[in-house]
Amino acid sequence: MRLPALAAVCVLMASPAAAQDAIKVHAAGSLKAALTEAAGAFAKRPDGAKVDFAFGPSGLLKDRLEKGEASDVFASANMAHPKALADAGKAGPVRAFARNTLCALTGANVTTTPAALLDTILDAKVKLGISTPKADPSGDYAWQLFANAEKAKPGAQKALESKALQLTGGPQHPPPPKDRTVYGVIVAKGDADVFLTYCTNAILAKKEEPQLQVVAIPASLNVGADYGLVVMKGAKPAGMRFADFLLSPEGQAILGTLGFASPR
Repeated sequence: MRLPALAAVCVLMASPAAAQDAIKVHAAGSLKAALTEAAGAFAKRPDGAKVDFAFGPSGLLKDRLEKGEASDVFASANMAHPKALADAGKAGPVRAFARNTLCALTGANVTTTPAALLDTILDAKVKLGISTPKADPSGDYAWQLFANAEKAKPGAQKALESKALQLTGGPQHPPPPKDRTVYGVIVAKGDADVFLTYCTNAILAKKEEPQLQVVAIPASLNVGADYGLVVMKGAKPAGMRFADFLLSPEGQAILGTLGFASPR
C-alpha cells in the first residue's frame, strides 16, 4: 500500500518546477512569446522553477512595482524603467539582455518601401498608429523616430506627432487579446494603415494576418530598443537563476529564434 505513495513522492522530487514555488515575472508585452518559451526551458532544468507572468506595457508595470506589487523579476523594453526601480532601492542592478528595433506594419491598402516610408506616414490620408509614450517604451521609440525624421524633412516631427494615433499601451486601453497580436488586430481592422512597432511584434502579426506587410525602417530614421531586467529585492533565489538563464547561451538562443538580438 505504501508503494504508490512513495512513487508519487519520487515523481515530485524529480520535477524541478514542482520542487520549488513558482516565481513571478513582470515583463514587457513584446517579450510574451520569447519569455514563455524560455520559461518552459527553464522549468525543465534541475535548478529551474515554474514561472508565472504578468505581461503589459513596461511603463505601467514599473508603476505597479513602484507601488509595491510583488514580483521576482522585471523585464522591460527599455533600460530606464528597471533603472528607476533600482535607483529607488526596490531592485538590484540593471542588466541589458536583448535588443529590438522598430518596423512598420502596413495594411493591405498601403503600398510602400523603406525608401518611401517617411513620405507614406506623412501622407495626410494615411492613419499612423503607435503605442502610448511614457506608458509603453514602444511609443517613446516612435517619438524618437519622429525626431529623426525632422533631420530628413524639416517640419516632419511636428506633423507626425500631431497625426500619430496612440492606439494601445496606455492605461485607458483594454488589455490585448490573449491569443493574438494587438498590432495585427488594429491594422487588419483598419484602425491604422501603418503601425510603428517592434519588428518582433510585426513579424508575429503578419503570421496571424498574412495580408499585412512588414516594412523595414531606414537606419537614418530607426531607433534601437535596449531591453533591461532587474531582480527585485526580496526575490526568490529562482528569480535570480531565471535572470541568469536569460543571459546564458541557451536563453539568448531562445530569444534569438523569436527575433531578438543579443545586448550590445
